[in-house]
Amino acid sequence: MSNSFRLKSGTALMLALGLTVGAFTPVITAAPVVAQTQTQTQFSDVSANHWARQFITSLAGRGVIAGFPDGTFRPDEPVTRAQYAAMVRQAFSQSSVRTATTFVDVPADYWAAAAIREADMMGFLSGYPGNIFQPDQNIPRAQVLVSLANGLNYTASSQNSVSVYQDASSIPEYAVASLAAATERRLVVNYPNVQVLRPNQTATRADVAAFIYQALASQNQVATVNSPYIVGQQVAAQSSLPAGTVLTTNYAESNKIVVLPDETADLTLTVAQAITDSTGRVLVPAGSQVVGELRPSGNGSQFVAQELVLPGGQRLAINATSQTVTTTETVRRGATLGETLAGAVLGSGAAAAISRTTGDQSVGTLEVLAGTATGATLARLFGRDRVEVIAINPSQDLTLTLNQPLVLSAR
Repeated sequence: MSNSFRLKSGTALMLALGLTVGAFTPVITAAPVVAQTQTQTQFSDVSANHWARQFITSLAGRGVIAGFPDGTFRPDEPVTRAQYAAMVRQAFSQSSVRTATTFVDVPADYWAAAAIREADMMGFLSGYPGNIFQPDQNIPRAQVLVSLANGLNYTASSQNSVSVYQDASSIPEYAVASLAAATERRLVVNYPNVQVLRPNQTATRADVAAFIYQALASQNQVATVNSPYIVGQQVAAQSSLPAGTVLTTNYAESNKIVVLPDETADLTLTVAQAITDSTGRVLVPAGSQVVGELRPSGNGSQFVAQELVLPGGQRLAINATSQTVTTTETVRRGATLGETLAGAVLGSGAAAAISRTTGDQSVGTLEVLAGTATGATLARLFGRDRVEVIAINPSQDLTLTLNQPLVLSAR
């Protein structure tokens, strides 16, 4: 990944798609509605067959976007130019290509003033004549796509690329070249008819999620999503692994992983055995990486896969899980690491709880996985003379099973 472009983690697009970081109170202003801060990948209004589900849930699983406290995503709500500027600021880190414009309708104390300034300087957005930005104006689909193509410095080999759209004649003149570039780079996602662009229609939260996802995919920042609504995507020459396929994995860092029962921890596994088709053609090579996280599941912990990274660098969205691991161990006050945890990899919550319980500060010498445990959990453990943890044996416990077919581009 270059230094000039990266996908931000942490808050990521919490400001994006109408979301802000902070309290959970809806704001009845032009500022975006506040969304929940805990990672959620399933939303009550994004069904299994929703056209944008793959884009939305994949970004949510990476902590890039979030839903609302009521469990919804509100995919059909419009996005304003200010909200979109906030998305751009959070998603991309491009070098400035011009000095900032002072927009007469964006006061210094406007909630998105900084985001608008940065999006302008990076080349993603510009204003109207008279230094007007119109921050509360709903942004059309064409403007979003032009913004992404311009901000990522994409150019088209031919403006005739827009001729694939049945409504190409409705594309504004200013947008033709950039939309041709966006089309060639497969940034355009059209639902319900892949041949109808609707360039002047207001972009919805689902639209913008799809466009941003495709922009990130064009930079190899996220996995390739297979959708019949992506313009120009080749879907005929593909192979797939059916749901139920088993992937044997290993974890070279340790033969033991320790987490708290309600802890989430990032983890990357390696495919130990190649997956082939009936002719012996390798579909998933050994050495491919499976990126995901350990999550609480019932009374134990389960690995949930999010991306498959092939040796050549191709990234694919994957829906696979391990069994739920319920094996527990009890670490008591006064115990030393050498007794039970020598060589183990710890979740950050487990590391904190064990260090607090045992008083053994050498926990810090072990490898610790990035992740989260609730503050309530750690507070509940304070002062106790023992802590119960989930003990995972990667070679036995983290065999994965596909929950949905895995579509692979033919190689």
